[in-house]
Amino acid sequence: MSATDVHRPAFGFAVGYDPRATVADMTAQVAEAERAGFALGMFSEAFFTNRDSVSALASFAAATSAMGLATTQIVRLRSPLLMAQTAATLDELSGGRLTLVLGAATARHGARNGLPAQVPPATPPQTLREYLQAVRLLLTGERVTFRGDVVRLDDVGLNWRPVRQGVPLWTAATSRLGLRIAAELADGVLLDGGASPEYTASALALLRRHRAAAGKSMDGFTVAQLISVSVADDEQQALDAVRWEVASKFRYSLTALSKIAVGEPHVDRDAPDRLSALYREHGERALLEAIPDPLVRALTASGDEEQVRARVEAYRSAGVELPVLRVPNNAQAPRLFELAARSGWVERPVAGAR
Repeated sequence: MSATDVHRPAFGFAVGYDPRATVADMTAQVAEAERAGFALGMFSEAFFTNRDSVSALASFAAATSAMGLATTQIVRLRSPLLMAQTAATLDELSGGRLTLVLGAATARHGARNGLPAQVPPATPPQTLREYLQAVRLLLTGERVTFRGDVVRLDDVGLNWRPVRQGVPLWTAATSRLGLRIAAELADGVLLDGGASPEYTASALALLRRHRAAAGKSMDGFTVAQLISVSVADDEQQALDAVRWEVASKFRYSLTALSKIAVGEPHVDRDAPDRLSALYREHGERALLEAIPDPLVRALTASGDEEQVRARVEAYRSAGVELPVLRVPNNAQAPRLFELAARSGWVERPVAGAR
C-alpha cells in the first residue's frame, strides 16, 4: 500500500515524541505495525528536538515494504529546496510511500534554532503558505522560479526526476488560521494530539467551510489526527502513563489557546496561561502534577481496552478519516497492535511485509 492510498479507511501508528525511544526502537515498532496491518507509519519531528525525521524515515523505509510513511517537518528550519530534496529522496528510497506534513515555524522555533528573528507578525503563516507552494513546485522535478514575500527561487530545481511528481503535502494544523491554510493549499491535514473529539468536530467544520469557500470539495483531502492512546487494565495506570504527553501541550500557552479558539470545550480558558506560567516558574514536575485526571481522560484515548476502543471510535465519529495512534511508551505498542486487530481497525497483516 502506498502513501497515496491512505484515503481509504485506515489506521496509522506514530512514533518520535518520546525522547527515550531510540531510532532502532522506533524502527522495530513501525515494522511491527506494518506486520499488524497498519496503513501508515508516522514520525513526529517535534519542537522538543528529539530524533530528526530524515534519519528516522530512512530507517523506516528500509525496514518496511508496503505501508505509507509520513513525517512532520517545520518550515524555515530547512530551506524549501532542501526540504524538497530530502522529501524526493525519501520518496525514492521508500518506493513512492512518503507523505510530507509541513508545520508553521513560530518565533520560538527560530530562537531555538538560532535563526534571525521574524519581525512581521504575518510571517509564520505566510511562510507556511509559500513553502507549500514552492515545495510542491520543486517536487515536480521542473525548474522553478518563485517570487514570494518569504520564499524566492530563481530558476532552481532538483537535478533528477522524482519517482513521483505528486508527493502528498499535508499541514499540521491546530489553530483556526492553520486549518484555513490546510484547506486552501494542502492535500490533507494532521490534527494535533492532546485534543478531544469535540475539538475534532469543530476543526472539521472549519475545514469544510474553508474548502467550500476555496471552491474545493473534501474529496481527496485526507483528515488525519494524532491520538494519544494509553491502554492498561487499570484506568489510573493508563492515565498516569500518558499524563506527560498531555502536560507537554501546556508548556507554552499558544497551542492550548489555539485549540480553545477552534472549539476545545475541555480546557478552561485560564488554564493555558496558568499552566504555562507554572512550567516556567517551577518546571516539568510541577506542570505534570497540575494536570488532573479528567483533563487527561478528555484529551486522550486512555483506560482499559473497552474504554480505549470507545474513545477511538468517538474520534472517528467526529470525522477523523485516518486516526494515527501514538502510545506513551514502547511497552504499550504490542498491546495496541492486539487491540487494533480485535477491534477490526486493521484487516489483516500487509502482504509482503517483512
